[in-house]
Amino acid sequence: MPMPATRMGTTTMCIPNAVIMITMIITATIITAIPRMTTVTITTITTTSIATTPTISTATRMLMTTNEPVRAGDLAEREAAALYRLMTWLSPAFPVGGFSYSSGIEWAVEAGDITDTASLADWLDAMLGDGSGFCDATFLVHAYRATEAGEEATLSDIAELAAAFVPSRERQLETSSQGRAFIDIARAAWDADGLDAMVAACRTPLVYPVAVGVVAAKHGVSLAPTLHAFLHALVSNWISAASRLIPLGQTDSQRVLVMLEAAVAATANRALNATLDDLGSASFRADLASLRHETQYTRLFRS
Repeated sequence: MPMPATRMGTTTMCIPNAVIMITMIITATIITAIPRMTTVTITTITTTSIATTPTISTATRMLMTTNEPVRAGDLAEREAAALYRLMTWLSPAFPVGGFSYSSGIEWAVEAGDITDTASLADWLDAMLGDGSGFCDATFLVHAYRATEAGEEATLSDIAELAAAFVPSRERQLETSSQGRAFIDIARAAWDADGLDAMVAACRTPLVYPVAVGVVAAKHGVSLAPTLHAFLHALVSNWISAASRLIPLGQTDSQRVLVMLEAAVAATANRALNATLDDLGSASFRADLASLRHETQYTRLFRS
């Protein structure tokens, strides 16, 4: 009678994403019932490879949920309000009439000083760092600080100096009309406690940068972002005027804005640390352009 066969099995499994190797070792021993005992040993080794379907581990699931959208409540209420107001006040849609002024750029295009993106970027860089851009930024800073401190007499002196600093009649019209419009709209739609009193304390109408500084301070909007947003809006308006005069495409206009990013930041930082004694302009050609624009034969803009 044959003896029962004996089976031994060994199974080895790897990580879930790997291939499972199953090794089976079968040993059978058969003893025959014959006079001379003969033992036959049969060893069978079977290897089977089973490809498993990859599974997503818990760690992977956690990584997939880390980039959740930022909720509106994550932005502080005060910061959200300040950002909202700055974006509104210094938007091209805010009705101060900035689109109708070129700050003398129209004459510079007519004279051949500005012909393409490179010459426009050079011209605006000079206006920003060495001309009206730096002066306006400095007046905004000092008007803001005087308003924040409640120093009405100081604010009046700053407003008077800012109005006297404008080099031409058309530039005077540009900055004074925008300043008046900015204050009027702020009173009508964005009024703040004490705003009327500060404006009334000034002996002269507020020019545009002074008006922005006063309103921002009364609303408690931080100075640094106010200044940076003001300069961005100023440069954007200059580029918008040039895009219609050269003419310039929308993509090239954005390239010029990119070129001036560092200059805007540098001018803002410089103005934050400047005193009124540091005021001055070295952009003579730009000042001359604003003077000669008054008698230019054909014009699209008011300055």
